[in-house]
This record gives sequence, structure tokens and C-alpha cells, in this order.
Amino acid sequence: MWVLVVEDEASMRAVVCQGLREAHHTVTEARDGGEALAALATAAYDAVLLDLMLPVASGLHVLREVRAANNHVPVVVVTARDGSDDVVSALDAGADDYLVKPFAFDVLLARLRAISRRASSPPIAELRVADLVLAPSARAVRRGATILSLTATEYRLLEFLMRRTGRAVSRSSIIDGVWGQHAEIENNTVDAFVKLLRAKVDCQPGPRLIHTIRSFGYILREE
Repeated sequence: MWVLVVEDEASMRAVVCQGLREAHHTVTEARDGGEALAALATAAYDAVLLDLMLPVASGLHVLREVRAANNHVPVVVVTARDGSDDVVSALDAGADDYLVKPFAFDVLLARLRAISRRASSPPIAELRVADLVLAPSARAVRRGATILSLTATEYRLLEFLMRRTGRAVSRSSIIDGVWGQHAEIENNTVDAFVKLLRAKVDCQPGPRLIHTIRSFGYILREE
């Protein structure tokens, strides 16, 4: 699953994101409600873990905006607020589940599996551009009949680009989405990984798919 983790406390966010990655989920981080709304407006996530007490915009505000936009992404509220009024407000605003901190991480993973099963739009089975196919559940990639062997970072980079097919993405947004916010990654590192990915994706027969946007970033599309 591709999970958006919305948590303003850096230590908690780091623990949750690391645990999700170790459980073979792809993770994008947001530190406040504004970043969460921006992320949800530009990509299709399989699930959201959402704190309520956030700067810029509260978790309840994020929920209401997302549902008003007819976005049915499954949302688990993860918060220290355990009052019955808080639970009712979150569920009424559109949350699919409610988990109180502190929690056992295996319980969080089980909640994610449960909302995935109940989701009206199940997790994306595969991403496809031309003859390039990525299957998130199996973490498998092929170009035509050729299975591509990607490193973990190359895989995250390709998934990030494929989920934004046809949209130019900046190097800074790639760093945030692939390595995590506040990662000490330079633009030339992004360029180096794109070069490695191109050597595997675009050396295969078929149209070139990964294109450079000069002085900005990259775009994945079929010419």
C-alpha cells in the first residue's frame, strides 16, 4: 500500500514511517494539515494515517476537505485524543477508523489491512504506462515481457513517477516523496538515481518514458 502519514511530531512520524517501510509499504510524509491537503490533491494514496492536532489545518479540517472533494481514500485517525466526542467528530467527518496513541504497531498494521478490505476503491493492483507495469502489492516491475530488477530506492522513485504520470514533478518533491522530508539529499543525487532508473526502464524496446524538465525535474509519460 502507498500510505500518507500526517503527523507533526517528528519522532512519532519517524517511528511510524520506518515501521511501515519495514512492512513493505510505500510512505509519504506530511508535517501539517496544509502539506496533507497538498499531497492528497496531487496523488492517489491507498490509505492515510492522520493525526488530529496539526498545525496549519487540523486533522478534522483535512478530513472534511478531502470528503468534500469526493475523495474516498481510507483514513485512520491516529491521535492521543481519546474522548468519545473526539471519536464521534472524526467518524462523522469521514474517518474510517480511530486509533488512540500509544498503540501496538501490529494493531496499526491490522487496521490498515482492515480498511483496505472495506475500501470502496481497493488498493491499486497495478500501474501501467505504455508497456511498463508496476504491481505495488508484489513490488514487481516489468517492461513488456522483461522483469526489471530494481533497488528499493529505484522502486520507490519509479512508483512516485508512475503515480504522477503526465505531471512534471520537481526534484524537491521527489526528495520528499522518495526519501522523506528533511532527508539530506541533494538534487544531483536525484539525478543520479534517475539515470540508474533510465538505464533499466528506457533501455528496453519501446518508447522512452522518463523525460527531463530542464531546471525543474522529471516527468514520466509516453511520447
